[in-house]
Amino acid sequence: MYPEYDIIVVGAGHAGCEAANAAARMGSKVLLITMNMNTIAQMSCNPAMGGVAKGQIVREIDALGGMSGIISDKSMIQFRMLNKSKGPAMWSPRTQNDRMRFAEEWRLALERNPNVDFWQEMVTGITVDNGKVTGVKTGMGIDFKAKSVILTSGTFLNGVIHIGEKQFGGGRTGEHAAKGITEQLVQLGFEAGRMKTGTPPRVDGRSLDYNKMEEQPGDENPQKFSFSHETTPLTKQRSCFITYTNPEVHETLEKGFDRSPMFNGRIQGLGPRYCPSIEDKINRFAERNRHQIFVEPEGWDTVEIYVNGFSTSLPEDIQYEAIKKIPGFEQVKMFRPGYAIEYDFFPPTQLGLTLETKLVENLFFAGQINGTTGYEEAACQGLVAGINAHQKINDLDKFTLSRSEAYIGVLIDDLINKGTNEPYRMFTSRAEHRILLRQDNADLRLTERGHQLGLASDERLQQTKEKQKQLDRLINDLNQKKVDPAIANPMLDKHGTATIQHRTTLNKLVKRPQLDIQNLKEINEDISTYLGKYDSEIIEAADIHIKYEDYIDKEMKLAQKMNELEHVKISDKMNFAEIPALSAEGREKLNKIRPATLGQASRISGVSPADISVLMVYMGR
Repeated sequence: MYPEYDIIVVGAGHAGCEAANAAARMGSKVLLITMNMNTIAQMSCNPAMGGVAKGQIVREIDALGGMSGIISDKSMIQFRMLNKSKGPAMWSPRTQNDRMRFAEEWRLALERNPNVDFWQEMVTGITVDNGKVTGVKTGMGIDFKAKSVILTSGTFLNGVIHIGEKQFGGGRTGEHAAKGITEQLVQLGFEAGRMKTGTPPRVDGRSLDYNKMEEQPGDENPQKFSFSHETTPLTKQRSCFITYTNPEVHETLEKGFDRSPMFNGRIQGLGPRYCPSIEDKINRFAERNRHQIFVEPEGWDTVEIYVNGFSTSLPEDIQYEAIKKIPGFEQVKMFRPGYAIEYDFFPPTQLGLTLETKLVENLFFAGQINGTTGYEEAACQGLVAGINAHQKINDLDKFTLSRSEAYIGVLIDDLINKGTNEPYRMFTSRAEHRILLRQDNADLRLTERGHQLGLASDERLQQTKEKQKQLDRLINDLNQKKVDPAIANPMLDKHGTATIQHRTTLNKLVKRPQLDIQNLKEINEDISTYLGKYDSEIIEAADIHIKYEDYIDKEMKLAQKMNELEHVKISDKMNFAEIPALSAEGREKLNKIRPATLGQASRISGVSPADISVLMVYMGR
């Protein structure tokens, strides 16, 4: 009755959407199963994409041919480049988004993909034959057959919502939890755990006094995520606002601590360390008398406001009493209270670099099921899982990214080699090669990889090659062109930097911290006319390259040296228990993770440098 599919994707959040879209565009026939087709690509938490390190991930997804960047651009209401006061490795794009438009754009994109079919129902389990997945079973007892299955279940696996002393099953407010999958996977031999996340109250923006808050407008010259010409920067933007809690707010919240599920032991799962609830912040940082609150609009036209920084699972009466004591919130009307949600996850050390499970062939996990938190982290995992599911069933090469190629590579490498005991989120500090993994060069790093897969178009590849060509030409010209002191010194004086005594190349001037390439236009009309041929993206990229050239070269050499170990393959038949010189912990971890290369083995927690030396000797290196 029902057709057999190449790939079934379970769950239509950020991971599921990217997985389904990528696999279908590569040629697989995909069935996307969701419990509610009206919540495809729902922004369950804050209405924003990107941020520190996360913005780099969105641009990497876009460069590979994924959709998150384009969808974010089409639905953004504000753009900001964060950390501009720091070095370029830290610059991170972020958009505030229209929640409803974001979901609509994702659904329309999927509906335009002829290889994607949809089914609305709960999946209760997978079907397996001889260690290989063969499909899924739904709550109504329907068996859908497929060559590969990707589970992207988000917070729905045995989800429990907590508000004070009240608790009830749910994967999200107003939506049922998913039952059956965890229990079956545990029977198959998978290890499962519990995690927790939370969300703040939503309020009526008409009831707020913005005069008591600090306005946070978008950038004066906004950019966008996608490198494609399909989207354009904003010409108008909506502002966010900043306010703060105070001791009175904290005292009110503390009155509810005895009814807090987090403090009385009802929540067993670990929550995100870097996005704690307001009660956790008050408890852990008792010396602080205020905490920042970001007041974020949920769209262009809606009055609904997301109260970022006030995530809580305290009783709703305490939430309401406390929030009214925040400046600007005195007359606030609440749409719904904040809550915590506890859900099942599967430690990601049970996966390979392709995100395929080690226990069941052709079964892939992506998103929060792997212990991550955040839309961007989920989306990039979905993209990688979708690509590899297609590659696997068509006997094509695995698709992986190294730690020196992409933040996506760092994330997946961290997950499968180190695992995680708390919701994992990406930071720039996790990437040792972050000067190479900037947001401005994601297209130069990854578009060709995406094109080889059939995801990035010919036009995108040609555009990237032209960008590289222009960038190389500009850098070379600035290395060659010289200026006389008489011509350059007035500009140097103006910017408070030392004058020159001899003819100097323009790139040496750009290396000075007080100057950038745009300042060179002030030297004379000829230079201004020449630089006017290049758009701001090329000029900024050349600026970064020239100023940080020595650091970039040093980092590239270090990455190449470290990557040598990545080319030393470890046989999948190697029995680490037979190598007596390995430490006991090293043997245990190597047998559990089953690394594919010496490089991967070196990053496994518990495997020492001495263990790597033993392996090298054993392998005859």
